[in-house]
Amino acid sequence: MSASATLATRYDAVRRHTLALVDGLYAEDLCVQSMPDASPAKWHLAHTTWFFETLVLLPQAEPASTRLAQGYQAHHPLFQQLFNSYYEALGPRHPRPQRGLLSRPTLREVLAYRASVDAAMHDLIGALESRSGDAALAALRDRVELGLHHEQQHQELLLTDLLHLFSLNPLRPSLRSGPLLRVDVAATGWIERAPGEVRIGHDGPGFAFDNEGPVHAVRLEAHAVSTRLVTQGEFQAFIDDGGYRRAAWWLSDGWATVQAQGWEAPLHWLPEGQRYTLHGVQPRQADQPVQHLSFYEAAAFAEWAGARLPTEFEWEAAVRAQPTLAQAHGVAWQWTRSSYDPYPRFRPAAGAVGEYNGKFMVGQLVLRGSSLATPPGHARDSYRNFFPPAARWQFTGLRLAKDL
Repeated sequence: MSASATLATRYDAVRRHTLALVDGLYAEDLCVQSMPDASPAKWHLAHTTWFFETLVLLPQAEPASTRLAQGYQAHHPLFQQLFNSYYEALGPRHPRPQRGLLSRPTLREVLAYRASVDAAMHDLIGALESRSGDAALAALRDRVELGLHHEQQHQELLLTDLLHLFSLNPLRPSLRSGPLLRVDVAATGWIERAPGEVRIGHDGPGFAFDNEGPVHAVRLEAHAVSTRLVTQGEFQAFIDDGGYRRAAWWLSDGWATVQAQGWEAPLHWLPEGQRYTLHGVQPRQADQPVQHLSFYEAAAFAEWAGARLPTEFEWEAAVRAQPTLAQAHGVAWQWTRSSYDPYPRFRPAAGAVGEYNGKFMVGQLVLRGSSLATPPGHARDSYRNFFPPAARWQFTGLRLAKDL
């Protein structure tokens, strides 16, 4: 979407896209939770609405000097608790592993909740845009932008959570029709970089999450980053060479996880050369990027291949040096060897929104790029996704690096 599009236009487009993702599904599809790390689609529909209601519309969202949603009353008093995700400052929450037990409110009631909040947001956005020169309202306008990007994050989670749910159903239904996405097969090559300093982080116009800054200098040693992602055929060669049976290539925690979970292949790989996708059961494609890997699997493959995973700084430097880098975006999130830590001088925002990213900066690994489930307009070269190392239900793959 054009950067010049009005806030109201962007709001409508993002909200409609969420509903389009579940169009054609049934209420039964949307209320089930497949594992504690995933959420029912109905919960995603409600939580993204909760964000706008709680952090934009309700009286505690903004000081009186910038409050435009005068007289707004909560749609339902208990929705504040049912659909709060992790904001300690905003009170108690329904336990995450029990979101699938919320048969009530019904899907019809959740959709009515979305419509009610959308109506109030339209009034608010109209007031914001009519007072575009009012500097005191800039923070509130930024909060609406944050809510839109928050919803785009949940659009991706909604798809991956539904994929995981449907993969457990013996019927293995399809979430999408049409042909399976194929990417251009890039030639194997390397982007080499001499030792030196690079600037890292979001530094320009447009939205960015707080964890993408501040911009800072990073010293890189001589290294090379692969021009493409690792393919399914290459990962099959790792498996055929005993990849899941030999501890030598695995980090200790990774090997323990393989043994405990009984992993023998990437998530959603099926027997007889098949895999489960958004388009249902499909043949594996040797020349297409591998997906649904944990950090542990990615690191083990890199060790087997005589390489390593790039740091997030090497990844960003490579993309900036070669903006057309193959498969950088729109295919699979790419694990890096970087812990999810704050950049120098990072400080979380004041208030509840300060809990958005900063408090998760421990025990997680950074992924870069974007995936086929990332909504249009949401990817950036400075984007820092993060998950714990055993997570693999997202569209996660890898790009190799090596020292020079």
